Amino acid sequence: MLVKGFPANAFGTNCYVVATGPGEQCVVVDPGIGVIDRLDALIAEHRLHPVAVLLTHGHLDHTFSVTPVCGARGVTAYIHPDDRELLADPTKAINSIDPKVLLGGLEWSEPDDVAPLIDGATIGLAGLEITVDHAPGHTRGSVLLRVPGDEAPLCLSGDVLFAGSIGRVDLPGGSMAEMVVSLRDKVLTLDDETVVLPGHGPATTIGRERATNPYLLQVAEAGTRS
Repeated sequence: MLVKGFPANAFGTNCYVVATGPGEQCVVVDPGIGVIDRLDALIAEHRLHPVAVLLTHGHLDHTFSVTPVCGARGVTAYIHPDDRELLADPTKAINSIDPKVLLGGLEWSEPDDVAPLIDGATIGLAGLEITVDHAPGHTRGSVLLRVPGDEAPLCLSGDVLFAGSIGRVDLPGGSMAEMVVSLRDKVLTLDDETVVLPGHGPATTIGRERATNPYLLQVAEAGTRS
């Protein structure tokens, strides 16, 4: 399996490509701000053929380049239905940044072809079996994307789980109560060896986060008391 990622030009948002190997079809995950040139170079370096763009949620720092990436290759964008409206108007999730500044004068347009990521579904793309776990809290439509890896399962966690932290819940559509349920029912149930590829920051594992992440420790402790 080939998994490559790099941070976008703004907010350190990780953009990933996942394929069964070099020269194969791939999926692009969370193409953020200013990623086009590096993404094109990465795709060319590994002779990849994108067949879809997967969005872990609808925040603009994860979706900024989705339309040009999809449009250049005629591929579908996938997003959970609860964040679908953010592809039509990404400013709905912004409460502290002037959207004109964030968009940089860009005339926003959504992709021509958008398909839903449904909780519990396993979708076959680029020779990969990708399982979708709806995990609201950061946004209403946040998802985890799980892929069987060569040596360990992979989880593209978006802004649900980071190394040592979790995504913020104070933006429109965020909810700490929903985040706790997602951490308890969708994150802590994963195997310890699962490699976590987060939306920001370095990769980690479920086992490491289970043992050290203060938010997971708090959720786990609450579960033992109930």
